[in-house]
Amino acid sequence: MNTRAFNAALLPGLVLAAAASTSLAGFYGDPPDQFHPWAIHDDNRPQPPRVEPGTYSTQESPGKPPSDAVVLFDGTEASLANWLSDKEPAEPTKWIVKDGTFQCVPGAGYVRTKAEWGDCQLHVEWSAPAKVEGSSQGRGNSGIFPMGQVEVQVLDNFNNPTYADGFAGSVYGINPPFANALHGPGEWQVYDIVFRRPIFKDGKMVTDGHLTVFVNGVLTQDATPLEGGGGHRARSKDHPFPEKGPLKLQDHGNPVRYRNIWYRPLPPRSADGGTDGKLTPEAATAKRASIAAGIRTAAASKTGNAKLLGLLESLCYETQPEAVAEAGKLTADYAASLEGASADVLESKKGEIQQLRGALDYLNRFKIIPAPPALATIQKVIKERGWDDKK
Repeated sequence: MNTRAFNAALLPGLVLAAAASTSLAGFYGDPPDQFHPWAIHDDNRPQPPRVEPGTYSTQESPGKPPSDAVVLFDGTEASLANWLSDKEPAEPTKWIVKDGTFQCVPGAGYVRTKAEWGDCQLHVEWSAPAKVEGSSQGRGNSGIFPMGQVEVQVLDNFNNPTYADGFAGSVYGINPPFANALHGPGEWQVYDIVFRRPIFKDGKMVTDGHLTVFVNGVLTQDATPLEGGGGHRARSKDHPFPEKGPLKLQDHGNPVRYRNIWYRPLPPRSADGGTDGKLTPEAATAKRASIAAGIRTAAASKTGNAKLLGLLESLCYETQPEAVAEAGKLTADYAASLEGASADVLESKKGEIQQLRGALDYLNRFKIIPAPPALATIQKVIKERGWDDKK
């Protein structure tokens, strides 16, 4: 529970900017619950890591990946070291680097990355041949396979109809794209993909995998369920995916070019739910216990009012009996120290007295612990001093 929390409890609707600089971490919104280990606006919640954003691509040149991206192809011959032919046993790919692009050699077969990963943000740029040959599925055909499991279709569909669930930007065999957002043949197409694998527990799917796809900045798939991964002509069924797998690119007999291929691993999900958001009750309880333990450890190194406030804050996450008892004793001792104190002493402690009243009110209001008898003494001091009176 931080200074901001106590001030918010004392002065509803007013957030004091100065409180943000306090060394006490905490929250002032609704407390954790059975599904959420964090409070609303919880200052104990870790800050997001800094990522330097990249730059956008143009037809003339690829953009720059964000700072935490894993680059799989950057236009250099050295990038070939990241790829293998998708055969067993593994062997170097026969795809070539030409004019800064990674080009499919028809008949060479699929390629796959040496690296393997799971959930990710994936960025791929591709270009179909400028010379238009063929139609439907025979024109500028390739495919992008996150984890090697499910295909995001690559196809030159600029003025080239085909079956809808095999269209460029489709989850092949599963869901057509919302729109045809392609540039013309020979121009660069930009795919941004968010991939989430399905999660199973005890043989049952607890969260389906899905794909979100942007084609040239246009949303074409919005968390489309994977339904087992799709495929050609046959309907697939939900099944577990491995935890990690390679990215695969398809050789479909057309010399499709690629450039600027990178991915960012995403926080893994489990059968317990998200990383820190809505969890199962079991996972949320365990997380809250861990947070509370950390706060209690920090409080143990402090004394007086700072220690008391730390213990009270820990109770918002876990009402450990020992912490409840110690906080109750410290609260009673603090309230006793106010009785008979001079006006000057009370005035010097105005801020911490109001903080403590706010903390106890908060815990009582959300039924975390009942109001202790000492609260009446603290309330009496505040009332007698007129600290709640509006000026």
